[in-house]
Amino acid sequence: MLFVVMGCSVAFALLVVEVVHRLVRRFGHSGRMYRPGQVFGALLAAQISLSAYPVDAPVTLHVLGIALILAGAWLLASLISTLVDLSLSRIRTDVTDNRHARRVHTQVVLVRRLVLVVIGVLAVGAILMTFPGARAVGSTVLASAAVVGAVAAFSAQSLLGNLISGLQIAFSDAVRLDDVVVVEGEWGRVEDVTLTYVVLHLWDDRRLVLPTSYFLKTPFENWTRTQSALLGTVELDLDWTVPVEAMRQEMRSMLEASDLWDGRVSVLQVTQATQGFVRLRALVSAADAGKLWDLRCLTREHLVDWVQRQHDGALPHIRTRALTQKTKQQPTGDQHTDARVFGESLDGALREQAFAGPKGS
Repeated sequence: MLFVVMGCSVAFALLVVEVVHRLVRRFGHSGRMYRPGQVFGALLAAQISLSAYPVDAPVTLHVLGIALILAGAWLLASLISTLVDLSLSRIRTDVTDNRHARRVHTQVVLVRRLVLVVIGVLAVGAILMTFPGARAVGSTVLASAAVVGAVAAFSAQSLLGNLISGLQIAFSDAVRLDDVVVVEGEWGRVEDVTLTYVVLHLWDDRRLVLPTSYFLKTPFENWTRTQSALLGTVELDLDWTVPVEAMRQEMRSMLEASDLWDGRVSVLQVTQATQGFVRLRALVSAADAGKLWDLRCLTREHLVDWVQRQHDGALPHIRTRALTQKTKQQPTGDQHTDARVFGESLDGALREQAFAGPKGS
C-alpha cells in the first residue's frame, strides 16, 4: 500500500511539474528549471508519503532528506539563474552605446555566481547538520576555531584576495564584459569575468586568463571604458618632395568613401623632417576598435598605392654623391712637406726621434 501511495504521489508531482513547464515555455522561456523541478517534486512527494505512514527505515529517510536538500539547492540555483537571464535579456548589449548595459551585465553575472556559491555552502551545511555526530564534532572544532581560522586564512589568502578583487571589478566599473583592453601587450575583448579570474578573447582567437587581482594591481589599457569610438594613427616616411596637401586631400576623399570612418577626425601632418625623410602622420577615427584597425590598414594601403602611382618621386630615396677620382700626383714643394707629420722638416725630424723609441745596435 505504501509503494502505491508513493508512486501515485510521485506521478502527480511530475504531472504538476510538466504542466508548469509547458506554461512557462509558452512565454518563450528556456525552462532551465524543468529537470531540477522534476527531481525536487518527486523527492518531495516521496518524503511526504513516507512521513504519512509510520515506517521504521531511518536510513532511507535520512538519505531521502539529503537528496531533498540537494534537489532544493539545485532548484533554487536554477530559479535564480532563470530570473537573472530574464532581467539581462531586457538590457541589450548589441547597440552602439552599450557601456551601461555591459556594466549591468558584469555586475549581475558576478553577483549571481556569488549567490550560487552561497547556496552551495548552505546546502553542504544543512546536510552536515542532519548527522547527529556533526554537532558533537562542532563543539570540538569551535574550541580551536582561532587556530583553524588563522591557518585557513593564510592558506586561502590568494583565493580570498581574488574573490574580493572580483567584487571590486564588478562595482568599480574598471572592467566590463565586452570591453576592449590591451593587457601584457595583447589586444583583446573581455569574454568572461568570474569571481577569481578574467578571460580575454584575443584578436587571433587565443584566450588569455588572468586573476582578477591583476586588474587592480597592474596598469592596463581600456579602450571602451567611456565610449567605443577611438582614434588611430598611420605613419609614413617619404621623400622631401612629397606633396603634403595633395596627399591630405586624397586621404580625405578615401575616408569619405569608406563605411569604416565615423566622420569625426581626418588629419594629416608632417611630424618630423630630419636627414633624408619626412614623417607624415595620418590621424583617423572609427566607431570601435575593430573598425579602427581595418581603417588604419586601409588608409596605409591607399596612401602607399597613391604615392606609387601618382608621385613615385616621393618614395623614400637614399642619396649618395659620387666624386670623380682624380689622378694622384706626387706632392712637391710645400705640399709634400705638409703631407707628413714626421720628417721632411726640422720639427718633424725631432718628433720622429722622440716617437721612434730606442734603436738597437
